[in-house]
Amino acid sequence: MDESELPGAELLSAARILVVDDSKMLRMGIARSLRQLGIGQIEEAVDGQHALERLKQEEFDLMLLDMEMPQMNGLAVLARMQANSELRSLPVIVISGGESIDEVVACIEMGAEDYLPKPFSQVLLRARLTSSLEKKRLRDLEIIQRKQLESQHLRLIQEQEKSELLLLNILPVAISERLKGGEQRCADSHANVSVLFADLVGLTRLSQGMTAKQLVEVLHSLFSKFDQLVEDAGLEKIKTIGDCYMLVGGLPEARNDHARAVVSTAVNMLEAMAQFNQANQTDLNMRIGIHSGPVVAGVIGKNKFTYDLWGNTVNVASRMESSGTPGRVQISTQTAELLDDTFALESRGLVQAKGLGEVATFYVNGRRSAPAD
Repeated sequence: MDESELPGAELLSAARILVVDDSKMLRMGIARSLRQLGIGQIEEAVDGQHALERLKQEEFDLMLLDMEMPQMNGLAVLARMQANSELRSLPVIVISGGESIDEVVACIEMGAEDYLPKPFSQVLLRARLTSSLEKKRLRDLEIIQRKQLESQHLRLIQEQEKSELLLLNILPVAISERLKGGEQRCADSHANVSVLFADLVGLTRLSQGMTAKQLVEVLHSLFSKFDQLVEDAGLEKIKTIGDCYMLVGGLPEARNDHARAVVSTAVNMLEAMAQFNQANQTDLNMRIGIHSGPVVAGVIGKNKFTYDLWGNTVNVASRMESSGTPGRVQISTQTAELLDDTFALESRGLVQAKGLGEVATFYVNGRRSAPAD
């Protein structure tokens, strides 16, 4: 039967083998035997050191290693290979004329794939080569599959992280954790929070000389500054509606200083607006309104869900904004009663608010002193 028709012929023809022997005549004899078996590519190394140098620079599928060599014998080469993570997986068949069983055991313990005594027959050589190359093929396949699984796992983790980050951008952390825990409906009553509405003034006039992209860039730049202020204060941004910005303090985790934190953020928002105008040569302004009281907060929607607030407190806060004055922060009596002397308040008296009638309001004329940490 022709060598090409024997089992394993395809493995042998694709193999690249390094023959290591200090005897040129023996190397030539082994190479001749390998060619007769149909080995695809045969390379030679004249001693152990030469073999290690070639292994570091080139890729081989298997190495035939002579045991008895001067300066660095086969065991020493195997030891060096075991110490190198990139070389220790290469199959090695040790060739030796010695008959000591201890020598065979030492080679196997040092990582050799197989042992071939001299002189060897073509049949035995072919069997050893085929077996070792098949084991290497299976190991290589396992490595590829493991890397593919690791890559898939990494992509899955990355996608999960993106999803969680997106969820955190939409929902408060505590609400996000409850949803991930399997809770179907997240809705809670909060006895006392402070709700802020801020509406841009002058954007319509400014937008007349802008493209749609430029207008979005203005809103993005300004609202991003507000987002950072909200995050720094530990508050929750609820949503933006066109050029209106809504936030709340005191939920989902209750805090006693919610009114103070929201009013302080409102003052910071006006300062950020002034800095934005100066940097961009614009004349935008804002009306800001704040009211404190009970609300119901929860997640609504199935596909494009959102975290929102309901209750009269939200309506009154909106009226505090709409009945306010550009460049000023207007607060209700309920919010004013929750503040300390950090802020300078100015009574505005009774103000007509749509749907509410006349209500007592106050302007916040900045801070009396630097805010506490």
